[in-house]
Order: sequence, then C-alpha cells, then structure tokens
Amino acid sequence: MAQKKITNIGIAKRQELIDMNDTDYSVRRQCSILGLSRSSWYYKPVPLSEEDRMLMDLLDAQYTETPFYGVRNMTTYLRELGYAVGKDHTRTLLRKMGLVAIFPKPNLSKPHPENRIYPYLLRDLDVVRPNQVWCADITYIKLAWGFAYLAAIVDWYSRYVLSWKLSNTLEADFCIEALREAIDKYGHPDVFNTDQGTQFTSQDFINVLVNNNITISMDGRGSYLDNIFVERLWRTVKYQNVYLKGYQTIPEARTGLTEYFEFYNKERYHQSLDNKTPWQVYSGLPGVAAELVQIGICQDVPSVEKTSHNANVNDFSGVTR
Repeated sequence: MAQKKITNIGIAKRQELIDMNDTDYSVRRQCSILGLSRSSWYYKPVPLSEEDRMLMDLLDAQYTETPFYGVRNMTTYLRELGYAVGKDHTRTLLRKMGLVAIFPKPNLSKPHPENRIYPYLLRDLDVVRPNQVWCADITYIKLAWGFAYLAAIVDWYSRYVLSWKLSNTLEADFCIEALREAIDKYGHPDVFNTDQGTQFTSQDFINVLVNNNITISMDGRGSYLDNIFVERLWRTVKYQNVYLKGYQTIPEARTGLTEYFEFYNKERYHQSLDNKTPWQVYSGLPGVAAELVQIGICQDVPSVEKTSHNANVNDFSGVTR
C-alpha cells in the first residue's frame, strides 16, 4: 500500500526530519515519503562570491539614492564603475535582494488581494502636534550573508522614532509587535499612515489600529513619496549607521541600531525641527510632556515652540544629512 507523501509543511522543516542514521528507511526512501528530491537534501547553498556581495552593496546604496532605477539603469551604473556585468546578472542580484524599481523597497507595497485598502488622508493636512499622525514602514538592512528587515513607527510631527523591530522574515508579526510597543509607551495617534504592504493591510495589524480607535490612512499605490518622512529616516539610518558599521548578524545589528536610534532621537539635531532633536520636539509640547512624565518616561522636558508641518509630500525641506 502506497504511503501518502508529507507535503503540508515547508521544505526546510521536512529536511530536518531526515535521519541519516535510520536503519529501516534509506535517505532515498525518507525523501520520497517527505516529498523531497534527493538533490534538495544533498544540496549545500553556495555562498555569495566576494564580487557579488560587493555588487549587492553597490546596488543597495544606489537604490537608496534612486529607487526608480530598473535593471537597465542599474546595469549601466555598475558598468560605469568598471564592472563587466550583464542585465541578467544584475536582475539576479536585484531579485536576490528583493528590490523592485519605483518603490524604495521590494514588494512590500504589494497589497494582499483580500485585504481592504484605506484612502490616503494626509494630503494638505497640517500636522501641528505630536501624536496627531504616526507612520510606519519597512526597509532592508544589509548583513554579511543577506538582509534583515527593519520596521519603525515614527511620529510625523517630531520625527521621533517611537519603536522599531528587526526580523529575518517579512511576516506581519514584527510590525504588529512594534505597533503595540509604541502604543503601550506613548498612547496612540489620531491617524496612522502606512503604505499598502501586506504587513500593514493584514487583518491582525488593522485590528490593533481599530481596537485603539485610530483612523487609518494608506499611501497611493506605488507612491513612496506619500510617506516621505520615514523614507528619509531609512536614508539617514543607512548612510550614518548601517553602511558604516557593516553588521554581520541580526543580534549585532540590533545592538548597533539600539545605540543609533538613541542618538537619532535624543542627540541628532534636525534643520526641519529648528535644530532641535526629535525627542525635544516630541516631549516638549503641552499635554504630551505631562502624559509622559505621568507614566515615567521623561521629566523636566524643555518647552518647544509649536510649528506647523504640512503633510505635503512635495515638501523636501528635510533633516540634516
């Protein structure tokens, strides 16, 4: 009687079930039962060559500058630097990194067909105080042998990074964890803005917002400028920390980014904030400061003059770089 193959679990999990010392079932038989080819069991991933890793570093840096570059422009860019690469190889490297032209990140802006998409609410909106609008986004962090994924929740008015999380997958869990942490620490905003990525349109993520009576806003599809402030954050983080540090592992990146975000929030001055830090602007306004003192986050915060930050996406009077 034929045995039914086990195919309802992932390949990696099935590979872990192979027992080389099993005296009753050969590796060939175990692979057959588990629905694996023997080649997939014996195959050992070939590490990236030094040249490919260098090319990927160059592509990542250029992509941060010009997210609208496709395969042809990226190939031209590498050739101008003196590298003899073809379009196919450039395409392979970009796919390995998950980068797609137009978006300053990979297919994170691709909504799930069953998830509801909300309208964009920030156009021409005057953002005049902390906790009025929060935004969130995901980017890639280059590691020695691949990428990690970084999600951040940012207060639109002050540019203050409320919370952030690293993950080695693009599941929605780490985004939900970052959102809950921000709400637990700082209350909740009136409006929460994201792109249309599957993490942010997932029902579990939406439920956290709805349960806290937060109005939901989503960028126009394919328009990364709708969430420009957090895009500037990624540019800053990469050029001032990630590219300089060259993190090898996720724990190493987590330690380094913890130090950097502390610096970014409390020591780095922003021209767009009147040369104040995000923490000074976020915590220094009436109401917010009193609330934070009450829950023990800050004491004796300075007074900061209230200004209006229009949410116009074409306003590029950004932070100091």
